[in-house]
Amino acid sequence: MHGYTHDKDAYLKRLRRVEGQVRGIAKMIDDDQYCIDVLTQVSAATKALEAVALGLLDEHLRHCVAQAAAEGGPVAEAKLAEASAAITRLVKS
Repeated sequence: MHGYTHDKDAYLKRLRRVEGQVRGIAKMIDDDQYCIDVLTQVSAATKALEAVALGLLDEHLRHCVAQAAAEGGPVAEAKLAEASAAITRLVKS
């Protein structure tokens, strides 16, 4: 079981909302809307995806990494390295 499993429905709902935002952005471009208005919507969609990513990261740290750390050994080291790499990717994006 993954750390996000108990919040799966909420994550899916948020992702569907982001999907709708992205479709709306595509329609705005198709309709030749003003650049700044499109960029504002892109920023909103980006922030929404970042919120999902941070929630998933938090769940991963609280569930998967904490469990591996309690067990110790190479599995714990691998989970910590994996989490660190995920944080690095999020910060760079």
